[in-house]
Amino acid sequence: MKHLIFILIITISSGWAFVEDKPAYVIYDKDGKEIDYKKMVRMAAQSDVALFGELHDNPISHWLELEFTKDVFDKRDGNIMLGAEMFEADNQLLLNEYLSGQIREKNFEEEVKLWPNYKTDYKPLLEFAKENNTGFVATNIPRRYASMVFHKGLNSLEQLSESAKDILPPLPIEVDLELPGYKALLDMAGEGHGGVNFPHAQAVKDASMGYYISQNLQKKGTFIHYNGAYHSDNFEGISWYINHYQANTKIMTISTVTQEDVSSISVENKGKADFVICIPESMTRTY
Repeated sequence: MKHLIFILIITISSGWAFVEDKPAYVIYDKDGKEIDYKKMVRMAAQSDVALFGELHDNPISHWLELEFTKDVFDKRDGNIMLGAEMFEADNQLLLNEYLSGQIREKNFEEEVKLWPNYKTDYKPLLEFAKENNTGFVATNIPRRYASMVFHKGLNSLEQLSESAKDILPPLPIEVDLELPGYKALLDMAGEGHGGVNFPHAQAVKDASMGYYISQNLQKKGTFIHYNGAYHSDNFEGISWYINHYQANTKIMTISTVTQEDVSSISVENKGKADFVICIPESMTRTY
């Protein structure tokens, strides 16, 4: 009898713990099956590129990016390269000078174009690269050129100087407006809201990131790239351009989403990437 009571207490306690458990995130594979974090790391270590699609204001995204980077670094015996949407290609010289210790942190942070949440969310990644000599690539197109495309069209890039073109993907940039992501942007733009220039402005960012990733692939390592999830969701965007510039690249994608209930993945989020990090909608925002 005492034994039975003990079992009942344990069962009730376990059930209560389950009800009270509030996971900060759950990871699902592209088929919607819940998986272990270590599986995501293993697949990254077997890939040429790991695209980590983040939510820019989500602390779990940023914490996992750093932990993921450390773990892939260990799994790959240090053979990784880092890169990010948050740094524009015309700032590569400043990045190189800072990472090599040629310029002071103060000068770097005063002169480079930094996102408002740099110090809390991206500086730890850059410092990891500096401490471990991994390299860090500024992959995004300078924002002034994306703006030019939005206001003047894709062909306006052809009018730039040769030195300006040197920091762009090879021109002309091909854009497949039949890709669902770009097609949705075109539909969203409508008449008088940018028209075709709207998806083109998005595409030149994806092209720039895809191009610089493809030019910095590691022979025996993984290139880890941090970007807004919408740039790599549904295996489009950056993924399309990486294979456009370097065919048959083995790419692993991660997307980050929020849901009210993370105990199962929603239909709309299922299959967005090889791995989907599902985070409660109530999670604190970083800005």
